[in-house]
Amino acid sequence: MRPQSIESQLINKPGFIQYFVAFTRLLHGFTAVLPGLLLIWWLHDGAGEQGEYYTALMLFFALITVLLFQTFGVYSEELFSNLLRFRLTLFCWLAAFSMLVFMHQALGLFGLVSNRQLLIWFSASLVLFGAERLLLLLILRTLTRQGRHLQNAVILGGTENGIRIAEYLSRNGDIRMGLLGFIDDRVKRSSKEIAGLPLLGDSKALEQMIRNEQVQQVLVALPWTAENRIGQLVGRLRKLPVSVLLVPDMLALRHSHNRITEIAGLPMFNASQLPLRGWSPLIKRLEDLILAGLALLLLAPLMLLLAIAIKLDSPGPVLFRQKRYGYNNRLIEVYKFRSMYHRMADANAERQTTRGDARITRIGAFIRRTSLDELPQLFNVLFGSMSMVGPRPHATATKAAGILFEEAVETYSARHRVKPGITGWAQVNGYRGETDTLEKIEKRVEFDLEYIENWSVWFDLYILFRTIPAVIFTKEAY
Repeated sequence: MRPQSIESQLINKPGFIQYFVAFTRLLHGFTAVLPGLLLIWWLHDGAGEQGEYYTALMLFFALITVLLFQTFGVYSEELFSNLLRFRLTLFCWLAAFSMLVFMHQALGLFGLVSNRQLLIWFSASLVLFGAERLLLLLILRTLTRQGRHLQNAVILGGTENGIRIAEYLSRNGDIRMGLLGFIDDRVKRSSKEIAGLPLLGDSKALEQMIRNEQVQQVLVALPWTAENRIGQLVGRLRKLPVSVLLVPDMLALRHSHNRITEIAGLPMFNASQLPLRGWSPLIKRLEDLILAGLALLLLAPLMLLLAIAIKLDSPGPVLFRQKRYGYNNRLIEVYKFRSMYHRMADANAERQTTRGDARITRIGAFIRRTSLDELPQLFNVLFGSMSMVGPRPHATATKAAGILFEEAVETYSARHRVKPGITGWAQVNGYRGETDTLEKIEKRVEFDLEYIENWSVWFDLYILFRTIPAVIFTKEAY
């Protein structure tokens, strides 16, 4: 095994993390007050005789900001992760700046700073916090690509589970840990690699690597049935300066969606839970009412024009009503602008639309391609049977490659744990329109379940933001 570079040895030193976090705290404190200092220096000549007074106030506010950031976990281990953490930063900065606003309005401590300048101060610092995070991510990713990590790790056990954890870490790893290779007492030395990583030797070789400070973490991936063997190895490793982590069964972890719940202090894998809990249903309902109400006010003229065009284009009603599956597999009536000739309407969607479908009217082709036929579903949202964002509702008889959706995908019904939506995570990722293959419905369900497991208001707004370009550039709907 090649020796570590001087840079790698430095980054692996325990004190590096403490020094780096301390520097980050100083940087955040400086960022919190920099715009305020510049405003006072430029607009008020450094506050004149009150310069020392305002300097002391700024130092006090910088300290408050850092303490709040510390309280909310900004300086936790995730500081070194690949996460953007913009939402956490926004909330923390809002909390800190609320203290400044209180000092300004109630105590009159920042009398020279106007309300408009306070807004500039808040916005400028927020942009700086974001820029600093992006710069940090760039630095961390550069170091990771160069093979430098905060800690070096090995996987103890060339088992199937060990291979799974190696593959998972190769896809999701960051600077916090770098895998050096495998340790296994059973594999012959003639085997040089396991899952693309070198076989570094047996447990005796591992002990020597730890004493040489080449390894800081050991991931024990032996079968959980080998209880005695695990106990012996952990007992030996506990005598050495190294972190020892027991790798969970990756199959169980996949089914638990990486969540662990404590019951009476006992950690358990959480395989399934209510998708919307606590205040989440109320928050999502308020979100739906506000967004759907605003959308109807803004789009009412367009919807009126479309209704007139549909009526003039072909005889029949303007709206098309169809039974579809909603929350908890209940049937709901979904509204759409009619896009087919009335006499050819397919109430149960037994036959999916195809390119050049003769049943579709001239106006219908346009509104289907642009998804304008979905606008009446805003009324479904207001009435409570649908949401702005969620898995798209499917008609009762829709099929993929001639097979009913619920028969084609085992987890299909799990989509109905939340209300269906006008737009969804699958749709903005290109899975809309005809489902002529099993793969298409499988991918659609996969994205829908991912949305349900990771729901947040921010996720909804992100999907809504991506919906318009997804509709404009799609070629799947007809």
